[in-house]
Amino acid sequence: MQAIACTRLVYLGAGDTVLTARSMDWKVDVATNLWVFPRGMERNGEAGENSITWTSKYGSVIASGYDISTTDGLNEKGLAANVLWLVESEYPSSESDKPGLTIAAWAQYVLDNFATVAEAVEALESEPFAIVTDAVPGEQRLATLHLSMSDSTGDSAIVEYIDGKQVIHHSRSYQVMTNSPTFDKQLALDDYWNQIGGTVFLPGTNRAADRFARASFYVDAIPKFDDPNMAVAGAMSVIRNVSVPYGISTPDQPNISSTRWRTLSDHARKLYFFESALTPNTFWVDLKQLDLSAETGKVMKLDLGPDQSHTYSGDATGKFQPARPFKFLGK
Repeated sequence: MQAIACTRLVYLGAGDTVLTARSMDWKVDVATNLWVFPRGMERNGEAGENSITWTSKYGSVIASGYDISTTDGLNEKGLAANVLWLVESEYPSSESDKPGLTIAAWAQYVLDNFATVAEAVEALESEPFAIVTDAVPGEQRLATLHLSMSDSTGDSAIVEYIDGKQVIHHSRSYQVMTNSPTFDKQLALDDYWNQIGGTVFLPGTNRAADRFARASFYVDAIPKFDDPNMAVAGAMSVIRNVSVPYGISTPDQPNISSTRWRTLSDHARKLYFFESALTPNTFWVDLKQLDLSAETGKVMKLDLGPDQSHTYSGDATGKFQPARPFKFLGK
């Protein structure tokens, strides 16, 4: 059993500064590349004959998983979506009469269709689709994920499937999400550590509950910087603090997952930052400089190489190359 250990946090800074950072922790190379998807793309839920279909309303920049799924991304309206592992997830039965949506495209569906968290929550509450999970590439187990969303107003929502039922937690105060336990229990843990106070003691292990406690404390403890670049530095320092050292091996957790990469979405400036554990630089993509129009926009790819080892520095927006879009894992 692999331990999957990602973290997501939202930093609420001065003025209109809202930043969402996340770490991707995985035992093996998740074969991530960055992709630009314009408006007007015809999508399919890839769940067989009864699949949901849609046309993308908004362009986005995303980080793929195995080039068969969207794991993380930011759209042109400033909505971010992230999927993290949640072993307790249990999706609707295959007998559902709702149109299906592969779990690989869950985050992309949100980025394609919605401008704000509130808009997304209102639509998802009506359950327009049934999530269909699939095997993790190269493994025998099914993907079990939960979804977080955040937007330029600082609003947040967490979507989980527990006992086959969709559960949505929606509040600006839901700034941090890790893996197990389910989000309602994560909130209870947060209450406990708030009573102790982070200046007295903070747990330091790689366990999801401990990372949740540290991220919750630090994301509010750092200053609300006026300078957006300093805000990025602050939020990145917090997500690094809850990252798992590369290549770590612990006797009682032989399959613990190292942090492979980190991203940060600057919702106001429409910048998407990426940082690989194997390269010395952080770089960014400027959505404002991309052609995301349905008429002339093209699908573009930034090849990050094996283990995301290709080095980019600074503004990498011009480094993307036209590419055929990948096919989401499904039927």
